[in-house]
Amino acid sequence: MILRLETDVAFGVHPDLGVAAAVADDRPFLDEVLRKHHFRYSGALDIYMLPGDTPHNTAVRAVARASREFQDVGLSVAADPRIMLPPPIPTPDGVPARQALPGQSLTALTGELHELRRSADVADALEQILDEHHGVVGDLEEFIDTAAAWCERLDTPNGRELSLHLRTIAHHVAFLGDQLVAAQLDLAVMPDVTPDNAPRLADVPLPTRYEIPSVTHTARARAAAASSPNRPVVPPTSSEEAARAPASPSSPRRTR
Repeated sequence: MILRLETDVAFGVHPDLGVAAAVADDRPFLDEVLRKHHFRYSGALDIYMLPGDTPHNTAVRAVARASREFQDVGLSVAADPRIMLPPPIPTPDGVPARQALPGQSLTALTGELHELRRSADVADALEQILDEHHGVVGDLEEFIDTAAAWCERLDTPNGRELSLHLRTIAHHVAFLGDQLVAAQLDLAVMPDVTPDNAPRLADVPLPTRYEIPSVTHTARARAAAASSPNRPVVPPTSSEEAARAPASPSSPRRTR
């Protein structure tokens, strides 16, 4: 293997402007890939920048995908790890913001399960997603609660109904967390170890799940029947037209 000391592309974080990329020279390929992933060249700074309002996750994906394209053709890429650091979540005045840390990858933890043999090690992996401050279960509950607050802010009947529905889902997530804690504690005290002759985890079929009806079609039907600034509802201009017009579908009701 040949180690290259020169860096063709470097990604970093500008203190005021966000995620940036610097290139070693003006090869058209470098410019083409960066522009493909929404970086724009700044002649004044001589660097490429993502738009200032780019969400954090979108910026991380842009850097990862551009880096992969460069590496696939043998180019050298360097990236500042601070790119992975998410911004703090906004809080009310006087409330300290929660410390922002790079999130645990649930996909990576799932991959780690394939290499584990002891029950206690699986318990440790579960503990990572159940961490009170940085576990994905708590983060998911907070995300759903925030989405519910967003719907409530619409101050409309549909918004309030959906807010209640989301808060119910958040309670289910909290209950799921409690059940996972119980499973994690059981695993922590089990002395069991996977036998050496056990099949690979990838070869073991996953348990069959029960099919849960999707609410997507209900949500789409409601959206299709609702008016919007781009598609206002136009009432019939005459009683004869009203008689010919099909009846509007009634809004389906959720049952809780």
